Amino acid sequence: QVQLVESGGGLVQAGGSLRLSCAASGGDFSSYPMGWFRQAPGKEREFVAAVSPSGSTTPYADSVSGRFTISRDNAKNTIYLQMNRLKPEDMAVYFCARRGRPFSTQYLSHTLYDYWGQGTQVTVSS
Repeated sequence: QVQLVESGGGLVQAGGSLRLSCAASGGDFSSYPMGWFRQAPGKEREFVAAVSPSGSTTPYADSVSGRFTISRDNAKNTIYLQMNRLKPEDMAVYFCARRGRPFSTQYLSHTLYDYWGQGTQVTVSS
């Protein structure tokens, strides 16, 4: 059974930075794309970023492009999300997820992911 555990969330002032981590265990990691999603109160879960198995492909949502950076360390079974220049609208629970098919090149829909972490809260004060 695959388990994903996020960490690194917290409270930060607008303009600040946070780095989220997601540690995977219990299954194959290096063959699967991984993604970050977020969900704010009253809103649907939305795509933030994804990373291909090799780390060479990293699509982003337009709202975070240029401010967030996703990466992975296959030796540590971990992905990261470096979030810079945070805005109040970035405030949400952030989830990591494993894509349901290895080496797939489709990333955007949350329905394509089969394993999810419990989420970590990111709060941005204005």
